[in-house]
Amino acid sequence: MRYADLRIAKTQKTGWTVLAASLATLLATSALAQQVQVSREQDIVELRLGQRILVDDGSCPAGQIKEVSGAQMTPAGVSRTAKCIPRLGPKKR
Repeated sequence: MRYADLRIAKTQKTGWTVLAASLATLLATSALAQQVQVSREQDIVELRLGQRILVDDGSCPAGQIKEVSGAQMTPAGVSRTAKCIPRLGPKKR
């Protein structure tokens, strides 16, 4: 009987741990899902690793927009990469 009680208690603790981990993952995912658009690349002050920001500065061909992303961690900070991607939806002012 004693071992059965221990298994139940252990399962209950594990369940709460999984619930807490799931909640933390959900909050982190929703924070990363925010899409930011700026008009100049110089307006980007701090770029996090993996973060993507759309820059509408007119440097890409028609129907495309520049995407600047935090690509790699270096001793000096996060290095940036930029590429033109298809614009989704109408242009916003």
